[in-house]
Amino acid sequence: MNLPFFIARKYFFSTRKRNFIHIISLVSMVGVAIGTMALVVVLSVFNGLEDLIRSLYQSFDPELQVQPYEGKSFVRTDSLYQVVLNTEGVALVTEVIEDNAYLRYMENEAVVKVKGVSDNFLDQNRLQNSIVAGRLLLQEGNIPYAVVGRGLQYRLGISISNDFYALQLYYPKNIQAGLTDPSRLTNRKLVMPSGVFALERQYDEQYVFVPLSLAQELMSYGDKRTSFEIKVAEGYSRSTVQKALSERLGTQFVVKNSDEQHASLLKAIRIEKLFVYLTFSFILAIASFNIFFSLTMLAIDKKKDIAVLRSMGATTSLVKKIFQFEGAIISLGGALIGLVAGLAVCFIQDRFGIISMGMESSILDAYPVKMNPLDFVFTGLSVIIITWLASFNPARLASKTSMAEHL
Repeated sequence: MNLPFFIARKYFFSTRKRNFIHIISLVSMVGVAIGTMALVVVLSVFNGLEDLIRSLYQSFDPELQVQPYEGKSFVRTDSLYQVVLNTEGVALVTEVIEDNAYLRYMENEAVVKVKGVSDNFLDQNRLQNSIVAGRLLLQEGNIPYAVVGRGLQYRLGISISNDFYALQLYYPKNIQAGLTDPSRLTNRKLVMPSGVFALERQYDEQYVFVPLSLAQELMSYGDKRTSFEIKVAEGYSRSTVQKALSERLGTQFVVKNSDEQHASLLKAIRIEKLFVYLTFSFILAIASFNIFFSLTMLAIDKKKDIAVLRSMGATTSLVKKIFQFEGAIISLGGALIGLVAGLAVCFIQDRFGIISMGMESSILDAYPVKMNPLDFVFTGLSVIIITWLASFNPARLASKTSMAEHL
């Protein structure tokens, strides 16, 4: 057995004398365990929230989206459409016109995002599971319909069953000098609501889905489109299809996957997770002060033992290793307990949802968690580094013990 580790273990597990130093060592271990457990749990919650946001947006956003590199719209041509459609791995191409418009319902009004989509939008199966009232219907024969978010429904008092009031959509025209007739300043379209979707507040309070033809007439877009939304065929990876589309379309267009469509939000979550990791690592560093003090007092208490070892031929390096191993036992023992406890807490939360988010939600009631092995690795590395730094000075102090003074 390694001699420094053997002696360090005897110091920590000795039952002959439970003194104040031993109590501080146990308190240090508990502190490290609690800090480690908290770090693992919080990082797992951030992972769960990130996955939750991804799942919410994937229900609304396309798998791939083609947008112009500059400006908000591009001219849709048959050749361009065929280039996208005939790219290997592309199953569906939905044409989209999306812009802000003014919505009026009875005496209520709001500025909304009108999203006009081509007929094959329903084949992408993105909103079917989010309909909470009415039905997902955009066109029946020659009659257009609109699907609105639940937030808009509440705010404007929209009734799906009321056939006497339609949604009034207004969009400004290209105003010419000298035009004074208010009725000629905007395009106006009437459309009946057919359904209500509930997904996420950002969408529920803004979006109105209408047929592409209605959006064309309302916004006078003609052959212009704001994006193509792509459904990837089964058996193909999104990254492969994205790369192929980017190569075929060139630099005039940008092809984004679901993460890139919300790059700023996901980046903000990762930055927040990083700062949480740094904050809890700092808390672990503060907890390691207990290790520092307990090892320092142990080095003072064991000066006679150290002198005996030195007289028997123990080197300075061996004495240092004894106290470094003592610090490792305290901190790594606490870290192991904390990792196991954190794993147990995350498992229980994931399985039973013990801790509620404290708000009514049709999406999720309890905090989501997702355990990432890298979080455990980085947490363990943090503990190892902090431990080494905390035990360095006490080990150096112990190695300077004079044999002549203590024998």
